[in-house]
Amino acid sequence: MAYAAGVDVGSTQTKAVIIDENRKIVGRALTDTGANVIQAAQNCFAIALKDSGLPEEEVEYVIGTGYGRYKVTFGNAQITEISCHGRGAVHMFPKTKTVVDMGGQDTKAISVGPDGDIIDFCMNDKCAAGTGRFLGAASMALDIPLDDLGPTALKYNRPVKISTTCTVFAESEVLSWLGKGKKIEDILWGVHQSIASRSAGLMRRVGVEDEVTFTGGVTKNVAMVKALEERLGKQLNVSDDSHYMGALGASLFALDHIISSRTPQLEKENA
Repeated sequence: MAYAAGVDVGSTQTKAVIIDENRKIVGRALTDTGANVIQAAQNCFAIALKDSGLPEEEVEYVIGTGYGRYKVTFGNAQITEISCHGRGAVHMFPKTKTVVDMGGQDTKAISVGPDGDIIDFCMNDKCAAGTGRFLGAASMALDIPLDDLGPTALKYNRPVKISTTCTVFAESEVLSWLGKGKKIEDILWGVHQSIASRSAGLMRRVGVEDEVTFTGGVTKNVAMVKALEERLGKQLNVSDDSHYMGALGASLFALDHIISSRTPQLEKENA
């Protein structure tokens, strides 16, 4: 049995996935990236190995992806996160045509073909207003843990409109609404709507087709899923493994390499 791995080093979190030659996930891990990116990649991969029950030498090929992909020093190759999210999304949801990847520092809208190949993409890497960082600003302003933002926002009654287009000023606007007596849940739903609006605009630049798959760390936020679905008028493909999508795609590319490297040998043996 052959095993391949993908390690996705993101700005906030690092993910690792190990698959077997049947493309089944046998190990996974999720850790905070922190300041030492090289160590984060090593630690995450080690946890995924432990989860799989495999010794490191059993994993034949490792591909790094994400903004810190070149810091996966034990990896054999690197592939961009755009390609990996596209590949992973189509593997998990075969009818995917549009992917929205929302991470801590940027949001990407990706148009994909039937095999997960990239047709078009765009990203808002110059502004964090439509990303997880915007949620982080609201979390700090309201002193609410990130994991509680989604459930709290869904309790809204009269949501406020967040007008700022800059994460730097988001905290000030949130505090301003709080000072005016607005409820926390109404403010938070306004924050989620603002992010959804910007993300939907990004997606329309590449075309929003059925089916749409949501990837990245923010997929764990239930209010973000609902806000995006309302803005797009479509149900999103989301699973418990959606935040591993980049690492999954990288592991699939790694398995491709293993299989293709076997082909010449098989042809030689069968000659």
